[in-house]
Amino acid sequence: MLMEADLPEDIEALRALALEQSRKLADVTVAKGEADAEIERLQSIIDAFMRHRFGRKSEQLDPDQLQLGLEDVETALGAARAAREAGTVQPKGDRPRKTNRGSLPAHLERIEQVVDIDDKTCPCCGGGLHQIGEDVAERLDVVPTTFRVRVTRRPRYGCRSCESAVVQAPAPARIVEGGIPTEALIAQVLVAKYADHLPLYRQAQIYARQGIQLDRSTLADWVGRSAWYLRPLRDHILDRLRRSERLFADETTAPVLDPGRGRTKTGQLWAYARDDRPWGGIDPPMMAYVYAADRKSERAEAHLGDFAGILQVDGYGGYTALAKRQQQIRLAFCWSHVRRKFFDLADKSPVATEVLQRIAGLYAVESEIRGTSADHRRVARNEHARVIVDDLHHYLEARLRQVSAKSKLADAIRYALSRWDGLSVFLDDGRVELDTNTVERSIRPLALNRKNALFAGSDEGGDNWAVIATLIENCKIAGINPHTWLTETLTKLADGHPANRVGDLMPWVDVG
Repeated sequence: MLMEADLPEDIEALRALALEQSRKLADVTVAKGEADAEIERLQSIIDAFMRHRFGRKSEQLDPDQLQLGLEDVETALGAARAAREAGTVQPKGDRPRKTNRGSLPAHLERIEQVVDIDDKTCPCCGGGLHQIGEDVAERLDVVPTTFRVRVTRRPRYGCRSCESAVVQAPAPARIVEGGIPTEALIAQVLVAKYADHLPLYRQAQIYARQGIQLDRSTLADWVGRSAWYLRPLRDHILDRLRRSERLFADETTAPVLDPGRGRTKTGQLWAYARDDRPWGGIDPPMMAYVYAADRKSERAEAHLGDFAGILQVDGYGGYTALAKRQQQIRLAFCWSHVRRKFFDLADKSPVATEVLQRIAGLYAVESEIRGTSADHRRVARNEHARVIVDDLHHYLEARLRQVSAKSKLADAIRYALSRWDGLSVFLDDGRVELDTNTVERSIRPLALNRKNALFAGSDEGGDNWAVIATLIENCKIAGINPHTWLTETLTKLADGHPANRVGDLMPWVDVG
């Protein structure tokens, strides 16, 4: 900024300075216009992404790819804003940037920095200045992961009289006997791999930047030992799920290395979940993963044991075969999967559009009764949803007679009509959900891990994956920090926690 003392006294020099400042201002104006245009372009891209995510076409864009795309565009938007703000004042009409000011957690350590003036004499009269207030700004800071060494000393004591007795406290038990990791470090490796989806070789690279040389195989050994200790907890959760009256079930592929053929084979991770919160149930929500080498219905039968009740599933035929063999199981099918079949045809088929509108009516009823008691939900569904279901059934039967039997629309209609009894179960039982989104949300972390790790090294590795992922996902459901819980739990298991009391270690115990 030019000060009065900087202005030349010569008229010609003053005129030249004015022309120079005018040219600079013009350059700034042009640059500002270009920056504004770039910001507007990037913001329109973000708006388009969000329309894909939350608009009518939400199912056409993979959520993971959406996040990756948004990260890149928002990064470019931040750079454009920084370029403009470096030389200009932000326009009043510009869209405010999202911030987290004022929301930093109270439990975080505060490191204060005082930025004070050097001279505390009044610039006007020379008198002493006194503080009349202050401005306080909080910013989120970070200290990169810091390793430390826990040194355990165990003094030995001897007797001067007899000199034969040596007394020493026993060494604390460890998950990795004779190894270097504490249970907190093992928990960090587990959370990074199964919650943050960082393969072990990448973790080894991160540790190497801190001068800690840990081979990937060493980390894998820690994970395997932990899985052995934690497996009884997963089995306890699965046993509790078997005793429920209603469960969700789903499965996803788990590629596994097949050394004999030099490629991967397709294993399966089965997911079973319970969540009674939508109708006010008192049992804690929980879920369990189980690895199997294939997708045969016998796998689910072995996992569920003597389960008797309602099983909410997608349209996979293996569940139908299971229900035929196990008469105590009743299937409730998923309306979301029905909707998906017609959604893919909606652009070209008025029939598909009509079906989607009617299914949307069912979800509108659900949004009004979510969180109410099971009895209230059943009554409301019979008053408002049953007529929609009955009319839709007649509509689909009539349209099926009018369309080509080989068309995709006919396939979608047959998919729905062949499962109609299971799709109608929710009308007579207020505990039943309209879809299987509860368990599908639990499947997504597995898909992310699969994308990063590509495949498991063996069937045993797939089972370890299922064990640890089960416990981390239950921590998320219970709203507790998985690293804290794993550290405490591994410590208790190493100390010999009784096998008949693993229920005391469950994540939901910590939250009442």
